Amino acid sequence: MRKFLLFFGLTFFIFAIALPQADAAQKKRVVAKSSKSTPVAKASRATKTTVVVKSSRVSKSYNPGKRKVSKTFAVKKRIELSRAVARPMKQSFGQMAGLHGAMDSLDLKSSVALVIDQDTNEVLFSKNDQAVLPIASLTKLMTGLILQQARLPMDQMITITQADVDTEKGSSSRLRVGTELSRGELLHLALMSSENRAAHALARSYPGGLPVFVSLMNVKAKLIGMSDTHYVEPTGLSSKNQSSARDLAKLVNIAHGDPILRELTTSPDYQVAVGNRTLQFNNTNRLVKNPSWDIGLQKTGYISEAGRCLVMQTKIAGRKLIMVFLDSAGKLSRIADAERVRRWVESRPVGQSTSVPLASAAGEKTVYFQ
Repeated sequence: MRKFLLFFGLTFFIFAIALPQADAAQKKRVVAKSSKSTPVAKASRATKTTVVVKSSRVSKSYNPGKRKVSKTFAVKKRIELSRAVARPMKQSFGQMAGLHGAMDSLDLKSSVALVIDQDTNEVLFSKNDQAVLPIASLTKLMTGLILQQARLPMDQMITITQADVDTEKGSSSRLRVGTELSRGELLHLALMSSENRAAHALARSYPGGLPVFVSLMNVKAKLIGMSDTHYVEPTGLSSKNQSSARDLAKLVNIAHGDPILRELTTSPDYQVAVGNRTLQFNNTNRLVKNPSWDIGLQKTGYISEAGRCLVMQTKIAGRKLIMVFLDSAGKLSRIADAERVRRWVESRPVGQSTSVPLASAAGEKTVYFQ
């Protein structure tokens, strides 16, 4: 009997101690399980370690701790995209100056526009035409003009060097350092596909070097009456390369007189041999491939400070016209503006004046940026 009571008491003592501890452990397991399934806890976890990946290859939660390369790459791309969306778009100089507030009868998206009859110099359409703004790669039209008038040998080989790599905007190029092409090939790429390294190499290899070349650009501008124009380099990557629509119309008129510049700027595409590779380049202006357009000379340009730019010499309804569009906000809006102007010119009865009043923003005619 004494042994039974002793055994019973010992068993009761063990259960009295063990049961609360087991119950506490069970509660911990329940809480932990609950925290994984509740939305609040999941959101907290996601904030620290989980990124939702949505792509053509992956569509599920990914824990960076697992270190799967393909998903890590997708995560980084998604994060980069979200950061890019979060960052505000950089305004052009024209937007900062309020030039986009100017209204016009054609509802153009370019803040600056000018259309001139090349034969009579009649201004058919004008909008903020005296505003002085960055001109981006429209700069290369002057670069080409200087080279053409220098009459340098076009078969001379020029090597792309580290000095030709863009440090202004960090833009890329398929012309690697060490690429060797003729002066004629580089000029073709600079004018047709707006190749920055090609334009820089052409100016750098000019007799006297880059400073002499840029000086000649500014001298030429003054000689042809481009009083609002200033160049600091030959590519257009710098926002300090600035001009007005009226000045650019003068440049287009002069450049159109050179048959080589006409040919190179309107070439739809071009191939160059680089080592054992053949590189295909295309024109930056899609209108040159449009059979409904008769374009004699053209050049496009873009940097964020300048917006989308376009200059052209073209024939519409039997008239030779020079068109200038600067600071267009949308990627295709400069092309759409050219189409609007063409339809407008074509819709005018023969013999009727097509000129329209000048349009300006807030009474401003000229805007200079330093």
